[in-house]
Amino acid sequence: MMNKGHRAGQWGEEIACEYLRNQGYEIVERNWHSRFGEVDIIAREGDTLVFVEVKVRTGSGFGGPEAALTARKRARITATARAYLSRVDADLPVRFDFVALIGEKVKLYRDAFQIEEPCSRGC
Repeated sequence: MMNKGHRAGQWGEEIACEYLRNQGYEIVERNWHSRFGEVDIIAREGDTLVFVEVKVRTGSGFGGPEAALTARKRARITATARAYLSRVDADLPVRFDFVALIGEKVKLYRDAFQIEEPCSRGC
């Protein structure tokens, strides 16, 4: 059974995909998993492979969706991106974008962060 948060996440990813397509992105994968974690959306924009994290909030409390993109979360996303890149034959530049949704308002952060070293000691 799907909980409320999971349904909101799926809805947010649908909205994000539609928004990204309208911005010229081509969606390559959704919800790609590795032993390190999950990437919500993998897309191409021109000759760049883009790993996209999507966060949905119903309000701006608790710092809004941006507050959820912690150092630990970024480390998991970059580790998962490395796993993806090791499995596909893609010699493309890589970028990490972030889509924040509050209600139906979409905000895209292009190049939101860079590949980081693995997070240690529970950061």
